[in-house]
Amino acid sequence: MLIRLEQVGVDYAVRNRPSRTVLRDVNLVIKPGEFISVVGQTGCGKSTLLRLILGQEQPSSGRVLIDGRERNHPDRDRGYVPQKYSLFPDKTVLQNVIFGLEVAEFGLFNRWTPRYHRRKAEFMEEALATLGQMGLESSDAQKYPSQLSGGMQQRVAIAQALITRPKILLMDEAFSALDPGTRREMQQLLRRVWRESLTTIVFVTHNTYEAVYLGTRVVLLEKNAELGGACVALDIPVPEHEEAAEIEPVVREIEHRDLAVFA
Repeated sequence: MLIRLEQVGVDYAVRNRPSRTVLRDVNLVIKPGEFISVVGQTGCGKSTLLRLILGQEQPSSGRVLIDGRERNHPDRDRGYVPQKYSLFPDKTVLQNVIFGLEVAEFGLFNRWTPRYHRRKAEFMEEALATLGQMGLESSDAQKYPSQLSGGMQQRVAIAQALITRPKILLMDEAFSALDPGTRREMQQLLRRVWRESLTTIVFVTHNTYEAVYLGTRVVLLEKNAELGGACVALDIPVPEHEEAAEIEPVVREIEHRDLAVFA
């Protein structure tokens, strides 16, 4: 299994008050190549779950295993796309996309060698190909983020995360700030990219239809008063589909639990 959460709990300290439990007894297994959509009420710990898998946060109890090992820091095996565009405003699109490759291979300062300049040319070629995969033109590569629409910025953010070829791509409400038309385009783009790359994706969303349309499985987190935190209330597979009608039964089953909040 690529990702395994075993009896995971997360507690946050609160000044002068008892600690607040966000997650409790979360068990989840994710195989390579799966697309897992995570839904649930606001505040039930969906983003916390992503941070645990990313290695940005550690559980208070239980274990998070990536490829069978606990990893306590983010690494290039795990790409991340947040809700807000994660682009450097003072860098061009091309500079943003190759930044992760440069840091991974040369660090922030060791860049004044002939080898660096050779590798940078290779990085740029790879970045242009990745931007093309995201539906962007080569002319967009020299633009700055402020010159791009929201949908274009998010395409760049996905390219930025994918260019290091991570085993896992984590996306936190990545399309929630987009208008409905652009959001639909991005959903179709992400499905195509996932099918081509077979990257394992964990995608947090409030939108039930989006969760089912994109995912091979939908995991619902539900606050449990008895446990004092959220746990996995439902883990349901999604059948292969092309038309919306094919996934309506799954959407209705999830909505019946009143866990999802429509975007």
